[in-house]
This record gives sequence, C-alpha cells and structure tokens, in this order.
Amino acid sequence: MPLRSAGSGTVPRDAVHHPLFARYYARFSVRAESRFGLAGMRERLLTGLSGRVIEIGAGNGLNFAHYPSAVSEIVAIEPERTLRQLAVESALRSEVPVDVVPGAAEKLPVKSEAFDAVVLSLVLCSVRDVPRALAEARRVLRPGGVVRFFEHGRGGGPAMAFTQRALDRTLWPPLNGGCHLARDPVAALRDAGFELGPYRRVLIPEKGPALPTSYCVLGTAWRPVADG
Repeated sequence: MPLRSAGSGTVPRDAVHHPLFARYYARFSVRAESRFGLAGMRERLLTGLSGRVIEIGAGNGLNFAHYPSAVSEIVAIEPERTLRQLAVESALRSEVPVDVVPGAAEKLPVKSEAFDAVVLSLVLCSVRDVPRALAEARRVLRPGGVVRFFEHGRGGGPAMAFTQRALDRTLWPPLNGGCHLARDPVAALRDAGFELGPYRRVLIPEKGPALPTSYCVLGTAWRPVADG
C-alpha cells in the first residue's frame, strides 16, 4: 500500500473530471499501442527499473504490462475516475503489484522520499501546474532516485510552433482533457532541479505527416544525491 503522508491534507477523490475525453482516450490509446508504436516506447521507458515506483497520471494503466519483475510495487496515481477504473482493471492483470490511487500530481498522497523511481508518461501536458507537480515528484523520490519520462510537447519549425501555441490558447485543452501542445518537458524537469540524463526526441507516428502532438521526448533524469 502507498505510504500516506500525514501532512498532505485532504486529496480530492476526483481532482480531474473529463468523462467524455476519458472514454475517447481509452479507446484511442489502445489502438495506438500497435498502430503508432507506443507499446515499444513504453517498453523502452520502463526497462531496468527496480524497487518502489510511483507513476503519476497512470491513465488507463497501459504501462503496467511493461514493468520489469525487479519492480517490487507500483503506486499509480490517476485523478480521472473513468481512467482510474480502467487502470484498476489493468492492475489486476499485472504481474507486478499495482496500487491505483486517486490524487492530483500537484499534491501526491504519499510520504516524502518513499520511492526509488518516478514515471511520467504523457502527463505533463495536462497537469494544471507543471512546476508544482514536478516539485511533488522530487519530494516523493529518494535522493539519487530516477525519473523516467515519455512526454510530448513543443517541436517542429516556426509554423508548427505557432500552430501549437494557437491551439493551446483556444480549443485544444478543453476538448482534450486539459492537454497542452507547446510545453517543454525537458526544460521543466531541468527547472525543477532534476539532473538530466540521456534523452532522445522522437516523432509519433514515425512515418507520415507530423501532427501538433507528434513531437515527443523519451529519457531519464535523477533527483540529485546532494538533496539528501
């Protein structure tokens, strides 16, 4: 079970409520596993992890099947009720113990320095407060602990950057569960005080026209040992 933080206060059970988007995302994401190669990305994201892991914004739990056996426990935070219910179903099929927990990225309901790894997978685009969410990720990670991230964000040339910013200011977030297209996850991790390791930029899908959502980054960061 997750190590609850006595000082975290009350965490709303449904911190995010996007039922229509959640149903659409659940269907689309399953198709994208093979069609867009996301299953392979998840495998690369999670390989080599061990110990206690917290996954922030677990969605419908598609990562669970890819965790290696060296992971002793996953605490999966998911604020949206529909996606959380699907994540529970995925957890029941997982070979690694998974505890699916309601909560918001900006106020994680767990103790400080309780985890060996933090997983961020297509979540920083939609959190309300990126610096606060990453401060929480740093709080719950032990010094020297690892962050694995697979995120989409800013990319392409001037025309695409303009398109991403224009969509962020208008219809895209309300129609897509609060998602933003023009955020920079690598810069956000650096600004939050994490030490960046290797990362690479990828296009999803790799073939075909680039979409505003296509510009992704897959990589590793660490909480500095000196934090301890």
